[in-house]
Amino acid sequence: MAAETSSPLSHVIQHTNGTVEIAGHEYTLWSDQISMIWLAGILLMLFVPRALRRRRGEGIERLVPSGPANGIEAICTYFRDELARPNLGEYTDRFIKYVWTVFFFILTLNLLGLVPINAVSPLLSKFHIGGTATANIWTTGTLAVLTLLMMVVNGLRLAPKEFIGHLCPGPLWLAPLLVPLELIGFIAKTFALTVRLFANMLAGHILLAVLIGFILSAGAASATMGFLIAIPAVAGAIAITFLEILVAFIQAFIFTFLTIMFIAQSIVFHHDHGDSQQEAHP
Repeated sequence: MAAETSSPLSHVIQHTNGTVEIAGHEYTLWSDQISMIWLAGILLMLFVPRALRRRRGEGIERLVPSGPANGIEAICTYFRDELARPNLGEYTDRFIKYVWTVFFFILTLNLLGLVPINAVSPLLSKFHIGGTATANIWTTGTLAVLTLLMMVVNGLRLAPKEFIGHLCPGPLWLAPLLVPLELIGFIAKTFALTVRLFANMLAGHILLAVLIGFILSAGAASATMGFLIAIPAVAGAIAITFLEILVAFIQAFIFTFLTIMFIAQSIVFHHDHGDSQQEAHP
C-alpha cells in the first residue's frame, strides 16, 4: 500500500476495492473508476432535472431558463439544431436523447476525474474512490460498443435494404472483397471512438504524474533542489490542469459528434443524384 500511494501514477491506474473469483480467475467487482461511473450517473439524475426546472418567473417568463438551465438548454439546442438535424434529418428526434446523454455523461466523467477525491479524503485511504473513468479503455470501449449497436440495430431496423446494400457499394462480384472491408470499417470506427477518448484523457494525467515525479525525485536528493524544481513543476501542473478542463469538453464533444456521424451513416442514405438533377432540370 505504501509503495502504491507514493507512486505519482497512483491516481491514474485503477484501484480494485473488491474482486470475485470465477472458475479460478479473479475479476474486478468494484473499483475506484466504477465508483466514479456510478457517481456521474447519480449526479446527472439528481441535478440536471432540478437545474432545468429553474425559470425566471411566472407566466410567459417560465419559458425562459435561468441559471444552469440556460447553459444546458443552449448546449442541447446546439447539438440538436447544428449537429444532429443536418446529419440525421427526420431521425433527429429519435436519437437526440441518446446524443445528449452521451455528451453529458462523458463530460461529467472527464470533469470528475480532475477532482482529487482521494487526496482530500484521508478517511478513504483504504477504500479507493476517484480517478478518471474515461482514462480506462474498458469504459471508453463500452461507450463505443453502445454506439456500434446503435448503428447496426437501427440501420437494420430503419433502413434494412439500404444498410445491407451499403455493405457492398460496388458490383456484386466484388462482394467477397467489399463486404469484409465494410465490416472492418465498423470495427475501425469503434476502435477510433475507444482509443481517441481513452488516450487523450490518460495523457494529461500521465503528464501531471511526470511533473510530480520530478518533485519527488529532486526532493529525495535534497530539500533545496526539491523546492527549486517544485516551483516550475507546480506552475506547469496548474497550466496542464486548465488545459485538461478544456480537453474534457473537447473530447466529450468529439465523441458525441462522431457518434452522430456514425449513426447517420447507418440510417441516412442518399439516392442517385440523377433523380435530383432531373427534377432540377425537367
